[in-house]
Amino acid sequence: RYPNTACELLTSDVPQINDKLGGDETLLNILYDFLDHEPPLNPLLASFFSKTIGNLIARKTEQVVISFLRKKDRFLSLVLKHIDTSAMMDLLLRLISCVEPAALRHDVLNWLNEAKIIQRLVELIHSSQDEDRQSNASQTLCDIIRLSRDQSTQLQDIPEPDPLLTALESQECVEQLLRNMFDGEQTENCIVNGTQVLLTLLETRRSGVEGLMDSYTQGFERSYTVNSSILHGIEPRLKDFHQLLLSPPKKSAILTTIGVLEEPLGNARLHGSRLIAALLHTNTPSINQELCRLSTMDLLLDLFFKYTWNNFLHFQVELSIVAILSHSVQEGKPPPAEQEGKEDIPNGKEPPANSPENLMVTHLFQKCCLVQRILDAWEANDKIQAEGGMRRGNMGHLTRIANAVVHNMEKGPMQAQISDFIRELPEDCRGRWESFVEETLTETNRRNTVDLVSTHHLHSSSEDEDIESAFPNELTLQQAFSEYQIQQMTANFVDQFGFNDEEFADQDDNINAPFDRIAEINFSIDADDDSPNASLFEACCNERIQQFDDNEEEEDIWEEKEISFAAQVKSRTRFGVSQTSEGSSKSDLENGDHDGSTGKGRPWLLLFWLREPRECSWDAQRLLCPPGSGWTAVFEPVSSKPPPPCVAMDVGSSVWDSAAPESSAPEDKGWAKFTDFQPFC
Repeated sequence: RYPNTACELLTSDVPQINDKLGGDETLLNILYDFLDHEPPLNPLLASFFSKTIGNLIARKTEQVVISFLRKKDRFLSLVLKHIDTSAMMDLLLRLISCVEPAALRHDVLNWLNEAKIIQRLVELIHSSQDEDRQSNASQTLCDIIRLSRDQSTQLQDIPEPDPLLTALESQECVEQLLRNMFDGEQTENCIVNGTQVLLTLLETRRSGVEGLMDSYTQGFERSYTVNSSILHGIEPRLKDFHQLLLSPPKKSAILTTIGVLEEPLGNARLHGSRLIAALLHTNTPSINQELCRLSTMDLLLDLFFKYTWNNFLHFQVELSIVAILSHSVQEGKPPPAEQEGKEDIPNGKEPPANSPENLMVTHLFQKCCLVQRILDAWEANDKIQAEGGMRRGNMGHLTRIANAVVHNMEKGPMQAQISDFIRELPEDCRGRWESFVEETLTETNRRNTVDLVSTHHLHSSSEDEDIESAFPNELTLQQAFSEYQIQQMTANFVDQFGFNDEEFADQDDNINAPFDRIAEINFSIDADDDSPNASLFEACCNERIQQFDDNEEEEDIWEEKEISFAAQVKSRTRFGVSQTSEGSSKSDLENGDHDGSTGKGRPWLLLFWLREPRECSWDAQRLLCPPGSGWTAVFEPVSSKPPPPCVAMDVGSSVWDSAAPESSAPEDKGWAKFTDFQPFC
């Protein structure tokens, strides 16, 4: 508790504390003495120490703290001595990335380079070191590469290159790392950690936001150029990586969900396959030629079909094949001026006869027999499944590889050469391939592209005014109505009907203010309105309202017409609102009998209620307000009479038998309002 409290106080970013601690060598010596202990350090105390020193480095812009550390001859040696504690790795990275201004940072980088910090970290990636030291040293080198490249991209006005990055990308450094990995005793931990550094050096692009898919971070990608010295250092050691794929460090059998795996693939071979894929993407002729000589791709395909359940390996093999098929023409691509007059050649690209790229593609189709292997593996899987067995785990990546071949044969940069290889296949094999592409692969792609869920979302009519497509079938209608039924009253209810913020500008700052206007929500359905959703609404009405007499002449029940009221029928009283209708019985409404001699028809209003459902005088009640929804729809002409005082009465089925007092002639009063409506919340 006390070290934690002390650390929080010292790193609280108070200028007086920073000035006092950073300007007093006596206090700095007390802090520095923490390093002068035998490993391993207490990880928690080490994190407090690293945070405190790192805060001084980042906040104390003067050279006081940096000068103090540079005067300590054993500072870097002690940091590397305790590198097995991750806090020391963080401290080293703070020295590289957090020093301001740029001139002081460059001085620090030169100091670290003169102390050969890079070479000393590389020496720690050795089979004689313990795993934590190797792992942290490897991670430190990878972070230095990424930080240096990012800062070099952002600070392009600095004339001198980053000395640490230059040292890391040098051929001598790469060769030293490979010697530590393969000379002498070979351990999986050393090979994996060393390969991670090489993979970081071979990165040509990296997303600026870690952990997100590429499709979401395309705008944040940074591109880098791979230094040729890195490739020159790796090329002589390709034979060691090939041998690693053949005979990795021994691993004991492991129990998996599909049984005992006597000879696991191992992390070393997986990282070896990752390195091969990265090298192929650099499209270096000498490396491609060496891989062909070693038949490394043939070996990777052997592993692909041997370890049918290792998708990490399958992905790397797929990347390697895609690189060969799609990137191999770049160096042999003619300049734009030379492409004129080559309309008879597909894409205007005719690769040279003896280019390394052609050699790699030739190796893939002739030596590796890629097409035959795809067909054999597919037929073997079909046989296993026909006998009731399980689909092999590499079939998904095998499908993608087959699609890559077809794609590049049709319109890829090497389409002419790939097509020639397909035509040169034995007749039976060529027939199997053509049948596979036209039938099996096409059907597999069709199944793989079927949406597991519907991507078409239906919304309320006010949101879809711009949709012009008709709803295709009965199931779609049912889906639309079902979605309407399960809608619930929410605070954004009014937004669904197109209200603007300006309409609520005069509302009080009450959180329930939007609900206070629900009583005023109304809208008209004009029979002459040709909205895109009219067909859907009409179809729902036709489906739900079955009481029409088929023998009578069909008419549009929504058509505006004069309405006469003969007999007086009391329809409904609710919240002080009652309606008197004349000459309209329940059966008349159900049968669409609205003809009369008096009363001009008005657009109908849908008045939504927030209480329990009540029986409506029309079956549209069941359409618009299904049972249990908490809604009631009442249809009335705009020209309804102002409501008389509230009268409590039965609103059940007997309403049709009860007479209402004579009312005066209706008069226009505009929109209906519920004056006594109380918010349900």
